[in-house]
Amino acid sequence: MLLRHTHKEIRDRSALTTNPAKTCQPVGALYAALGVHRCLPHSHGSQGCCAYHRSMLTRHTKEPVMAATSSFTEGASVFGGMANLTQAIENIFALYDPDVVAVHTTCLSEVIGDDIPQIVKSATDAGKIPEGKTVIHANTPSFVGSHITGFANMTKALVEYFAEPGTVPADRINVIPGFVEPADMAELKHLAAEMGVESLLFPDTSGVLDAPMTGRHEFYPEGGVRVEDLRTVGGSRATLALGAWASAPAAEALEKKAQVPFEVLDTPIGLLATDRFVDALRRVGKVEVTASVTRERGRLVDLLADMSQYFYGKKVALVGDPDPLIPLTEFCLTLDMKPVHVVTGTPGKRFEERVRGLLGEAGVEGNVAQASDMFHFHQLIKNEPVDLIIGNTYCKYIARDEGIPLVRHGFPVLDRVGHQFFPTVGYRGAMRLAEKILDAFLDRIDREPDEAAFELVL
Repeated sequence: MLLRHTHKEIRDRSALTTNPAKTCQPVGALYAALGVHRCLPHSHGSQGCCAYHRSMLTRHTKEPVMAATSSFTEGASVFGGMANLTQAIENIFALYDPDVVAVHTTCLSEVIGDDIPQIVKSATDAGKIPEGKTVIHANTPSFVGSHITGFANMTKALVEYFAEPGTVPADRINVIPGFVEPADMAELKHLAAEMGVESLLFPDTSGVLDAPMTGRHEFYPEGGVRVEDLRTVGGSRATLALGAWASAPAAEALEKKAQVPFEVLDTPIGLLATDRFVDALRRVGKVEVTASVTRERGRLVDLLADMSQYFYGKKVALVGDPDPLIPLTEFCLTLDMKPVHVVTGTPGKRFEERVRGLLGEAGVEGNVAQASDMFHFHQLIKNEPVDLIIGNTYCKYIARDEGIPLVRHGFPVLDRVGHQFFPTVGYRGAMRLAEKILDAFLDRIDREPDEAAFELVL
């Protein structure tokens, strides 16, 4: 449905969300579970919920996303889903032979009050879970938080179920990447390797949702963090949690369980956030920044210098998840752009404080909102038009109605292909992001002028 009838007048709304700027917790939990090798996510609720979660991730990644469901019917909805989940566990191990089944709840099973640990214990006592296999769980009610909350809860569950205190110390750094693309996770590993730092990324969807086509179906692709590695995260030197919303809860849980110190950093999007990530690798890993990483940074700086004339003073509106939005706002300011509207659907007042701080330091006046929606985002743009929108696929309706270029970034991106293969984190990712932003501006300049103003070189 087109949004051209959205009105400019903004009124306070406390009980109505229109076009949410987020999706539900199980989607994030399912994505995190896919980052464990030989793990089959399981949705404890109705078939419809599981179908939605799978289709959202399948359409975003263009890969077949596998997940099982408890297939609630009217009976389970009234009397609870214990029988359904117990039968599902037995069937899953018999048919699909995963190492891990990662159960996440839905609104319905949360309202019923199903006790997942108790159900799993009963299944274990009944011999329905084969030796050496594990069933983990995370509570992910969709009426609280967002898909980022679900990702954080399932990642925290990986720590709670697998991390073993007293593990033999390893000269290694844990990296919790946050809800980013598979290519971003690969880029984080690339940067750590270039720095000479041994790292363990969890969860890790690289090699799972960007797996190569070999002509042979692999139900469990080669990628994903191994269970045996997850059991040793308690012996790592430290943890770098990339994103306060998606990654910090797991890092805090690991410190509490195994006394592994942690730092919470921004998702390394853009020049400055990547600098901070590289510096953290240097400090914690006790290494020096290598010449190869310095060259990557230098190429980015050179590119930004070449592009700077086109970015200066351009107004931009950003919407998406809080962890990437903060460094994205900072990156736009680095490019001398003005982020005048910054909106996330995920709750968290710290988001507003952080973004307002960035804008204040740069002397930019902007609208910042958390736990908001796309309707509000559109109203802000109507009141103060911008030169560019950065956000997910749902922004295309606003971009069309307002005649504003759109750079697709975040989750979900349903109408473009390839984003799972091209990172936007790290120095190389910043180069790609800057190129996409500049192309959006230049394409518009090429599209709109009359013949007299049409130039070969802009």
